[in-house]
Amino acid sequence: MKFGAQVGCYRNTWDSIRGVVEVLEAGPWDSIWFADHFIPPPGRRDEEHLTAHEGFTLIAAVAGITERLKLGHLVLGNTYRNPALVAKMATTVDQISHGRFILGIGAAWFKREHEAYGWTFPSMQERQDRFEEACSLIRALFTSTEPVTVEGTYYTLHEAPLSPGSFQQPHIPILVGGTGEKRTLRTLATYGDIMNLDGWAGGPMTADYFRHKCGVLDKHCENVGRDPSEIKRTVLMPTLLTDDAAAAEGFIANRRLGAGTAAGSKNYLIDRIGEIIEAGAEGIMLGGIPTDDLDQYTRVAEDVLSAFD
Repeated sequence: MKFGAQVGCYRNTWDSIRGVVEVLEAGPWDSIWFADHFIPPPGRRDEEHLTAHEGFTLIAAVAGITERLKLGHLVLGNTYRNPALVAKMATTVDQISHGRFILGIGAAWFKREHEAYGWTFPSMQERQDRFEEACSLIRALFTSTEPVTVEGTYYTLHEAPLSPGSFQQPHIPILVGGTGEKRTLRTLATYGDIMNLDGWAGGPMTADYFRHKCGVLDKHCENVGRDPSEIKRTVLMPTLLTDDAAAAEGFIANRRLGAGTAAGSKNYLIDRIGEIIEAGAEGIMLGGIPTDDLDQYTRVAEDVLSAFD
């Protein structure tokens, strides 16, 4: 089983982030992930002055100081960057890392940062339309051996080359973020390579919930003529290793997390993660471990991840 960590990039410093990167690179972890926001979510006005490191810049820096970890975002917001620019940035990071980059992208949801930076925040339907078109464009750029021309509703390319292309072959994997059953999972079935069930979204972190979402994805794959085995299934699990029941309950309540969240004792975390793995997850990303608590990363690796060697 492959384990990654979503490392916080808000309310902290680059030096604290780098400390976690070094621990992960030296440990049993397989991958490192960052979110993509420009002010700290969920958008409290009294926190807008706090640090929010830009996600793509972080990934490029981490690519240059690591040799082993896979790298990605959970997830980039499509509305923040032109998707052709995203493809160009992605292949550059993939070259820097010698094929360790995964492109994680979603439709975007955080209205306040759009307002703060002057970006248009379309309706949910338009964001989904834009996202589907963006994923189509990015996949075309990743997979074409010729310059790409697109005349879309929202995005246009005129004989656009992508050089350098992906370092890894056949191309950089595309992780589609979100589990909306009507649109997002259909976009994943059509253009994506990796599914990620996001525990921060408040849904239950249970085997039944995971199987349900996988079943919806499988149906979309059938409808678009895609082999569902081509899509890797992963889960982002908010995590707190503690023997303090009150602390675990507070972690879940304060962040409005769903049932089955991996917050509790060593054995509880092993049971929760084990259920998801038995349900078919091929990768688990753990999130929420503070960047100023390097010991917790080490304890999670030694006490929890070691159970799945």
